[in-house]
Amino acid sequence: MSTVAVILAAGLGTRMKSRLPKVLHPILGDPSLLWVLRALPADLGGAVVVVHHGKEQLLAALEAWQKAGLLPCPVTAVDQGEPLGTGHALQVCIPELDRLGASQVVILCGDVPLTSPATVFRLCAAESLLLAMDLPSPGSYGRVIQHPDGRLAGLVEAKDATPEQLAVQRVNGGAYALPWPALRKALLGLTNDNAQREFYLTDAVAAVGREISVAVEICDPEELAGMNSRHDQAALQAAAQRRIQRHWMTEGVTFLHPDSTLIGPRAILHRDVLLEPGVRLEGTVIVGEGCRIGQGTVITDSVLGEGVEVRPYCVIAHALVGAGAKVGPFARLREGTDLGEGVHIGNFVETKKAKLHRGAKANHLAYLGDTEIGEGTNIGAGVITCNYDGVNKHRTTIGRNVFVGSDTQLVAPVVIGDDALIGAGSTITKDVPADALALSRIPQATREGGASKLRSRQKKGTGLS
Repeated sequence: MSTVAVILAAGLGTRMKSRLPKVLHPILGDPSLLWVLRALPADLGGAVVVVHHGKEQLLAALEAWQKAGLLPCPVTAVDQGEPLGTGHALQVCIPELDRLGASQVVILCGDVPLTSPATVFRLCAAESLLLAMDLPSPGSYGRVIQHPDGRLAGLVEAKDATPEQLAVQRVNGGAYALPWPALRKALLGLTNDNAQREFYLTDAVAAVGREISVAVEICDPEELAGMNSRHDQAALQAAAQRRIQRHWMTEGVTFLHPDSTLIGPRAILHRDVLLEPGVRLEGTVIVGEGCRIGQGTVITDSVLGEGVEVRPYCVIAHALVGAGAKVGPFARLREGTDLGEGVHIGNFVETKKAKLHRGAKANHLAYLGDTEIGEGTNIGAGVITCNYDGVNKHRTTIGRNVFVGSDTQLVAPVVIGDDALIGAGSTITKDVPADALALSRIPQATREGGASKLRSRQKKGTGLS
């Protein structure tokens, strides 16, 4: 017998006005549902996600997160079918919860992304607990009715509440921990005798409260805020941004303009990192000690070693950048890029599946795709590794201490040996041995006085005197 979490994620989210299921809308790059699942303790007996609207998208997302190792515990999904209320969502989970041997059930909402792992841990450790929040203007939230000693006495939906109950400012946060035998019994006894003609989970929770003592814990409203509109999404993102930035500032990270800087929840920043305005880090990003990330740079799922300087307006995705490397400005590192220590990638250089060893440089206007470049090699301006023949991709291999002159095309597959020198303006279609000089140019023709003669003919041809 064990604790099992149930995540409610079947809703359409009509106010989002989107084809994307509400729980897949992102907060700082990660979907709301992933935030909720990531907050679960690793020792749970499992988690059950209730799905319906956008079921295929949700199942695909769960599978991808599982493969990426982003889920702390095993997760299964149950299709609610026709949505008949939150109580009905739990009713359809009864066979799965029985199969998992649940003794305790923790219930969370997939559109409430900022409940902290610490709060979820307390919920999972409790025998019976409801999380509530005190709001000066409770609006449409369900009200929490308590006994004089603080125990739960009842839950009332705003649409069904009396004027006296509507005056209560303590509202239901929608997060519960309850013994499964008692909750199971209450779910089987639910009716839909209410204004919405739905099966309310709150009725089942209140029924459990009549059988056993259910504690009420007050939480920061930010932790229990839901995402029901684009306005809510923006507010949640701003709150998450503040929370993450506060954490990293205490760890020794500098934000030159926090309001414009977006750091995702899976980023790891080491001390003395400096982030200029407009930086965005999404996915699993690790930034080493002493790095400086330039204005307007976007980094996704990448690792930067110590002392890396990324100059402004670079885009880096699925890349490794070695210690002391310099990147940009206006550089693009695509998937499979692996830069060694001290590598320089300059303005308007694009790399893809490119491994550059220690000290290699490509400082200007180059495309380096499907290539490996040795230590100390210099790639001139305008160099292109011609890796695609229209059907297949081919590799270019360049050795150590090679000089590749400007405006050179390396037509793959091709191998350039150590210490070779490639003359500017060459098109290289054959392997170049070590220490060789390779040129491919049309001989230059020079005619003395030819410039004046040409201009004279041009003027006569256009009728100019």
